[in-house]
Amino acid sequence: MSIVKKSRTVLMVLALLSLSACSDSDPGGKDTVTLVSPAWANGKANTAVAAYLLEQELGYDVEVLELDEAEAWKALGDGRADAILEDWGHPAEEKKYVQGKKTVVPGGDLGVTGRIGWYVPQYLADKHKDITSWHNLNDYADLLATPGTGGKGRLLEGSRSFVTHDEALIRNLNLDYKAVFLGSEGAQIKEMRKRADKKEPFLTYWWRPHWIETEVPLAEVLLPTYTTGCADNEKMIKCGYPTTKLQKFFNAEFAKDGGKAHKFLKNFTWQEDDQNAVAKMIVKERLSERAAAKRWVEQPPQTWRTWFMGI
Repeated sequence: MSIVKKSRTVLMVLALLSLSACSDSDPGGKDTVTLVSPAWANGKANTAVAAYLLEQELGYDVEVLELDEAEAWKALGDGRADAILEDWGHPAEEKKYVQGKKTVVPGGDLGVTGRIGWYVPQYLADKHKDITSWHNLNDYADLLATPGTGGKGRLLEGSRSFVTHDEALIRNLNLDYKAVFLGSEGAQIKEMRKRADKKEPFLTYWWRPHWIETEVPLAEVLLPTYTTGCADNEKMIKCGYPTTKLQKFFNAEFAKDGGKAHKFLKNFTWQEDDQNAVAKMIVKERLSERAAAKRWVEQPPQTWRTWFMGI
């Protein structure tokens, strides 16, 4: 074989190998994956890590939509979004889109258990040990009142789009409190930090897991026990919130034709400590969501590699 012919053969082999490699790395299914990101930091952590790995390991383009919870379900139902990675329980939406229209399908556990409730700083609970029962809250209404609450105790709230029935609960339990909505998780954190720096009292609607407890330890105020259906009628609500295994949901078409992206997101599960670590990087260390995801991905033990099993 001449040198020229041999060179051409080598080039042809390399070209075929290149095409083969491209084919192997091809994500399959759609090229762009659209994820819904919630407004709270721990929820953003899920989306950040999933988006980073979809892009870096599987070659997808990822679009992230930041929507409130009702809009997120609507987007998932009409196909504008492919996946919600952290849902805290929306029975009405599940009935509409999963059981009714069948445009959304369950995606399995995220691996994190969430608990919504009312919390006070641990330093306040240490000083007033009986404050952690709702039965005693009226005894502390004066202590927790602020100039804007008209003499009532203040219950800090974030966004009205969060899962909450606190105003009904206050009314039905005859609590001398007022729910004050600050508009966002960030505004709540700012107020909690300000109070904690001065060891001032506060009562807040909050949820676990959350990275803020690495900075401001909290104690839960025990509300009446949640039972199935106890929060269905606003006029009758006298219970707290359920402990929830946080769930993923997928658009039905994405679940059917989403290729490797769907398989990866189906496998995506992690622990509370992992989620808190990424959320803390985003908020406290002020890393971009992508930079925080990259740092977590590069740290041992790299448990995320198990999410690619079977893909």
